[in-house]
Order: sequence, then C-alpha cells, then structure tokens
Amino acid sequence: MKISNETKIGALTAISITLLILGFNFLKGKNLFQKKATMYITFKKVEGLNVSDAIKINGLRVGAVEGMQEQDPNLKNVVVAFHLTREINIPVDSYGKIEAAPLGATYIVINMGKSDQYLKNGDSLRGVESPGLVQDLKAYLVPTIDNANQTLLTIDSAVKKIGSIFDEKNKKNLGDLLAHLNGTLELLNNELTPSTGSLAQSLENINSFTKNLKKSNDSVTAAINNTTKLTRELSSGQIAKTLSSLEKSIDQLNAIVSDVRSGKGTIGKLAADDQLYKNLTSTTNSLNILLQDLRMHPKRYINVSVFGKKDKSEPLMEPMADSIKH
Repeated sequence: MKISNETKIGALTAISITLLILGFNFLKGKNLFQKKATMYITFKKVEGLNVSDAIKINGLRVGAVEGMQEQDPNLKNVVVAFHLTREINIPVDSYGKIEAAPLGATYIVINMGKSDQYLKNGDSLRGVESPGLVQDLKAYLVPTIDNANQTLLTIDSAVKKIGSIFDEKNKKNLGDLLAHLNGTLELLNNELTPSTGSLAQSLENINSFTKNLKKSNDSVTAAINNTTKLTRELSSGQIAKTLSSLEKSIDQLNAIVSDVRSGKGTIGKLAADDQLYKNLTSTTNSLNILLQDLRMHPKRYINVSVFGKKDKSEPLMEPMADSIKH
C-alpha cells in the first residue's frame, strides 16, 4: 500500500505538535507520564513564586506549582495549585510556606504534621506567611550588630582602663623591664654562640657524649648478651648439678640417721643397745687397770733381771684414783 506524501506530512505534524506540548508541560514542571495528586494551598501573598517552582518536603523536591489564581475579586487570598510527583502521605495538619533562597529561586516548603489522616487528591492544606528576604536578613543581622556594638564598648572600656593604669611611672617600669629582657636575650644569644658560648659548648659536649654512647651501643649490647648467656648457663648447668649433688648427700645423710635410729651398724647398735655400751665401758676400764698395773709392776709381767727378784705384790683389782673419768 502506497502512503501519500500528504499523509506523511500530516503524521509528522501531529507528532511534532504532541512533542511540543509535552516539552512545554515538562518545562512548566508537569510530567504527564507520572502519577500525580493535585492539591491546593492558600496564601495572602505569593511574591516571587512562579509556575513550575518546586514543592519541597525535608529538602526533597516532591512536586511543582501548577498554577495560581485569586480566591475572590478582592484578592484577599491567592490559591496555589500544585501536583505531587511522588507517592507522599501528607498529614491533614501539615502546613506550607513560601521560602526564597538569597540567590536562588522561590519554592514552597511543606512542614509535615503528626496526624494519622492524610490529604487526598483535590484537598487543601493551610498556608503560613513567611517573612521576606529583608526581614530574614534583618533577623540574622540584628543580633550580630548588637554583639559587635557590645564588643566595641568593651574594647573602648579596656583601652580607657589600660590608659589609666599605664601612667608615667608604670610606663618607665615597663620600659626598664623590656630593656632588661632585651639584655637577657642578648646574653642568652652570646651563650649560644658556637665558638665562645659556654652553653653552646656544653650542648656540643652533650652531643659528642651522645655520639660516643651510640657508638658504644654495640659493645654494651654484647656485654649484656654475654652476661645473660653466663647467667643462663649457670642457672641451667652448674647450679643444677650442685643442687643435685647436695640433694643426693642429704638423702645419704637421712639414710645414715635412719639406720642409726633403727640400730643398724656399729653406731646404730651403740646408740640403741645399752648393754653393749656397758660392756664396752667395762672392757675399757679393765684395759685401763691392766695398763696401770703394767706400768706400776712391770716385773710381774716381764722378768729380764738376772739378779733381781720377782715382784710378788698383789695385782690391781680396780683403777687407781683419778685415772678414769666417767
């Protein structure tokens, strides 16, 4: 089927007109493809507000102004129609006010209420008048100006007090103090001179000592490591052996003492058997008597004399006095 040129031109014209209408509405802030709800706000004045200006809630753009119309012929109020481009639940106790940025466009701000009931399509909400830009600037600047005036008064009072305090005598004292301070700084500067200043030389000596100490750091570290190694060896080697030997000696001594207490061995029998001790004591006394008798009467036991006669005295039967100490 052949389409004529007239049909093509007519279709192109219709499409162009449709795109023109859509673009015009888009520039006015309308979006025909988005679901919207139209609502109304009544103001006494709408200075600076234009069609397609933004509707904001908490700083977010949620719609735009569609149109403005007087409420009555006397122009006591102006009804502003706007549409929402988002699904927003606006409580019925909410209100709107017109605000203007210092260097930006004017827009309507909706302050959300706390009601559980929400506005519907075609409903109206309350409008609140807001001060103009000049009133806002005045509200911000008046406290600042008052603070500046108070600061100037405080500075003026302080200057007057300083002027009354610093009389000629105080000024002279202040000059002497500054001169003394200048002399002190000069003396300190001389002390810090690298070639002649004693303080500078002391700092150089400290620096030299620090360098030497840094150089000796390796030697000090090696000595500490050797000491640690020696201590470790003593702790793990010789001391352990010594303690082991001492423990063995103590065990042997405990065994000997145990044997003595139980009567084992000669010492144990002497310590445990009283009769053995008595027999040993008696034998010692008899041997002592025999030695004393031999010393007093040797001829009785050894006869080596040719002309002497044999000793016929009685032998000792008990030790001589003070010869044995019990």
